[in-house]
Amino acid sequence: MSVDFKGRTAIVTGAGRGLGREHALELARRGARVVVNDLGAGSDAGLDAANEVVEDIRRLGGQAIADGGSVTDAEAMRALARHALEAFGSIDILVANAGILRDKSFAKMPIEDFDLVVQTHVLGTARSVKAVWDTMREAGYGRIVLTTSAAGLMGNFGQANYAAAKAGIVGLAGSLRIEGERSNIRVNVISPFAVTRMSEGLVPAEVAEQMSPRYVAPAVAFLASEDAPSGIILNAGKGKFSVSRLVTSPGITLDLAAVSAEAIRDNWQRIADPAGETYYPSAHSFSRSAIMGQPERSHAG
Repeated sequence: MSVDFKGRTAIVTGAGRGLGREHALELARRGARVVVNDLGAGSDAGLDAANEVVEDIRRLGGQAIADGGSVTDAEAMRALARHALEAFGSIDILVANAGILRDKSFAKMPIEDFDLVVQTHVLGTARSVKAVWDTMREAGYGRIVLTTSAAGLMGNFGQANYAAAKAGIVGLAGSLRIEGERSNIRVNVISPFAVTRMSEGLVPAEVAEQMSPRYVAPAVAFLASEDAPSGIILNAGKGKFSVSRLVTSPGITLDLAAVSAEAIRDNWQRIADPAGETYYPSAHSFSRSAIMGQPERSHAG
């Protein structure tokens, strides 16, 4: 059976351009009613970009409305949720895609640029989720897709602010996944590998075409679907798909009387040996293993 969103309402933040636009179009092609959220940027500030996507969706025969609220404004996100409910009667899917870049080496980065990026990505994502969370809980259904990046998972030169923010989103998703389980709210993270307006010009044109955001959007559609898993970090781009997860080495246990910096140093190779790494689905399962020696729902990495 095909992935179908008929009868579902999706909110996509930052949907006026790039990845968000492709996410919105992909969901609409599959029957979703879409709230296209975008406030524009720079000389393009305003609803023009969002309205263009709405028109594209309507030309496809779909239903869509535009919203210009900023994810940095909690009241604007609450208004976005009300807008969606008034127009379509439900909120079933949230794709939190909105974000900005302020790249610079950490030594040269104004702390204001660090604050702004973290505010936009981490708090902006939390505000958009918070605005729809109770509606999804009451309905007993929700699919939430948050956005990280390779920088957030691995770090990147010149992106300390962006990497910290994107790593924070992964932590947020982990807790939301646990809290949403009882209400059939599944929370996943997309880590896109794509060329957008924020990164254009950095790769040759022929490679950029292969890295189009349209090759990421199907992964978002899967994570937003009824059959989606939960708690997954899905890397997607250029036709390649993989899952990232944080794993823990088996390590060693020292007698308490022998615990010292020197003992850690002398046993470092054994402590850091990745053989037999384990994936823990929650902090509780990790703590249970560490304290009781009894892994809970842990899996081989």
